[in-house]
Amino acid sequence: MSGKFRPQPGRVVQAYKFALDPNARQERARRSHCGAARAAYNWAVSWVTASWWQRKAEASYGIGEEELTPWRSWSLPALRREFNRAKTTDPRFAGWWAENSKEAYSTGLANAAAAFDNYAKSKQGKRKGARVGVPRRKPKRKARLACRFTTGTIRIEPDGRHVTLPRLGTIRTHEPTAKLLARLRAGTARILSATVRHERGRWFVSFQVETTREITRIDRPDSAVGIDLGVKHLAVLADSSGEIRYEPNPKHLDGALKLLRFHSRRASRRQGPDRRTGQKPSKRWEKANAERNKIHHRVANLRTDALHKLTTHVRAEYRTVVVEDLNVAGMLRNKRLARRVADAGFGEIRRQLTYKGRRIACPTIVANRWYPSSKTCSNCGATKAKLPLHVRVFDCDECPLVMDRDETAARNLVALAAACTTGTGVAGDQGADTAPKPRGADRKTRHQRPDRNTGRGGRAGGATLPHQRQKETGDRRQDTEAQLALW
Repeated sequence: MSGKFRPQPGRVVQAYKFALDPNARQERARRSHCGAARAAYNWAVSWVTASWWQRKAEASYGIGEEELTPWRSWSLPALRREFNRAKTTDPRFAGWWAENSKEAYSTGLANAAAAFDNYAKSKQGKRKGARVGVPRRKPKRKARLACRFTTGTIRIEPDGRHVTLPRLGTIRTHEPTAKLLARLRAGTARILSATVRHERGRWFVSFQVETTREITRIDRPDSAVGIDLGVKHLAVLADSSGEIRYEPNPKHLDGALKLLRFHSRRASRRQGPDRRTGQKPSKRWEKANAERNKIHHRVANLRTDALHKLTTHVRAEYRTVVVEDLNVAGMLRNKRLARRVADAGFGEIRRQLTYKGRRIACPTIVANRWYPSSKTCSNCGATKAKLPLHVRVFDCDECPLVMDRDETAARNLVALAAACTTGTGVAGDQGADTAPKPRGADRKTRHQRPDRNTGRGGRAGGATLPHQRQKETGDRRQDTEAQLALW
């Protein structure tokens, strides 16, 4: 099979994740498989990059391009072929490679091939997102324990409390597998692969399943909702009928800070690891660190559960959802807001709303990052030039509207749904007769000083001539297509 896997018409690819309760023997076997995947990944990275360094050294000697060592292919078939030759003769693998399933080594080689592909596409400008560097070896202490199985015996046991994986045998699950088992018995699902992963202090298995998913009925199919995310309230929802609903912020981390502080101080008094001196942690430190990590894991689980319940409820009620394109990475650089923003999970809320809407064929509208939802009056459309973050009430200068700023933002976002679908000119459309925006209202309004090094922004005397005045970014007009993105 070449290219990306495509499900059959009318089916989708979905994951089912279950916690496991392995015994001591299964724990050792699982760690051995994950270590084998890491070893195969490191071998592939070293094998490919060795030819790069060899070519660089030969070029420094004056050897011509035609006589240089040929490039080594990083495709998955090529890596598998070379690894099968090396595993029986290389002393790093010869003594123990037969103890694990071949799927463990295929996992590492596939990850290495994907890493080199991402690096090449990023360097050529064919990959979106941040720039991807050259793949590096995974250290033993920091590597995530994971192994993927695509062939062999992968099944859900009829009792609904056990799963069977290749070379690992039958493992008891911490929770029942009745949902997936019912679909398998009905013939509406087919297991494609299984991934064993260690995270949050315990083992999980994720089954990648091709299944038939029925489109669920939406309670209000003709309505839209605008969602403004915040710290004081996790979300303010304003629907097209004018109803406003506030979702409180659970603040799971704040509730656990006192207990977390106690266990952190307790662990700091123990003898912890030190890689610089080679000092190994004591048993008392490992026990204290496990207690501290258990609190972190509980907070993460509570946050995940709350966000899934919120997004599922929103998607089951409204057809169209409008959210903002927030700069979450920039917010995390603010030391006063970083902890609360990270605890709220803004990026995860948008991700869940997007894929859950795509799963039921409902649109998700993403407002432009520079759209002034909090600065724009939801009644008359006038826009304020400045609205500091500590000002929580929006007081319009053009009309007598006085409203909570989060509620105003949510109302403006739901109005964008009408502008996107009907083009009526609501909330920022160029064709609407709205009050003119002050300078910089639709961009950052922070005053920027002229560059003293380049001399831009005025003469040496400080005055700026009329013909030298440059048009600021905030004066540029935005069209509706730039403000809206349909996902």
